Amino acid sequence: MQPLRGITLKILSVCVFMAMAALIKASAATVPPGEAVFFRSLFAGPVIVVWLVMRGELRHGLETRQPMGHVWRGIVGTSAMGLGFAGLGLLPLPEVTAIGYAAPLLVVIFAAMFLGEQVRAFRLTAVALGLVGVLIVLSPRLSVGATPIGTQETLGAVVVLMGAVFAALAQVFVRKLVATESTAAIVFWFSITATVLSLVTLPWGWVMPPPGIFLMLVGAGLLGGVGQILLTSSYRFADASVVAPFEYASMLLALGIGYAVFDEVPTLVTLVGAAIIIAAGVLIIWRERQLGIERARQRKAMTPGG
Repeated sequence: MQPLRGITLKILSVCVFMAMAALIKASAATVPPGEAVFFRSLFAGPVIVVWLVMRGELRHGLETRQPMGHVWRGIVGTSAMGLGFAGLGLLPLPEVTAIGYAAPLLVVIFAAMFLGEQVRAFRLTAVALGLVGVLIVLSPRLSVGATPIGTQETLGAVVVLMGAVFAALAQVFVRKLVATESTAAIVFWFSITATVLSLVTLPWGWVMPPPGIFLMLVGAGLLGGVGQILLTSSYRFADASVVAPFEYASMLLALGIGYAVFDEVPTLVTLVGAAIIIAAGVLIIWRERQLGIERARQRKAMTPGG
């Protein structure tokens, strides 16, 4: 293990994904979410293929024992991406980022529901705390008597929250896939399925983007592929419990990009809610690390001569 290298790759992936989100947001007024998903997935594909070729894993990337598992993961993951992209056009970047942090909290609940994973009181309490933070962020958008502008923002809040739900479900599908599928296969087939599935939205208002917007969309796709590679590589060099907390660096980037590029000033409610969500997420990651250490000790104790 090389934890410093893993952390560096994770932080780089966060930076790249946030730059991708900024490009998607900048094009959101012109291009519908489904079309943005198409560009994001299509142009991420070649980057991922080149990476697999360089690692000698392209053959493994094409092999699969669960083709329908990839289809279902693709449907759920593509839905999450599309909803997230739609939300970027309706809400400030820091707010979208904060609500998106609900996904890892929901993974804990869904893993217990669908995978039979045991969840004890500590993690349930942390999840509850995080969901309180999500409600705090959402509260101004879901208030009664919203203005016409507020109505759009209310829709944005609901869309982003649904995107977090689908993102959490996608992670549950990935947890099932890793039992038989390689990481290369999961990454490759998601890129393919997302590209194909996004075409379903073609009848709903796709446009011919102007040259500047087209370049933004191509850039978003290329950055998406690079970000996926950096993220995947980070977990090769360090345990998930070590690198996962650095995901929350995205809030600092969202605040900076939102202010400098989109003239977005976060509200105190958003900052307080985000802080609570981040605290809950770190607690869950810490608990996962403790449980991992305990399981390792138990395995060692059960090993003959251990």
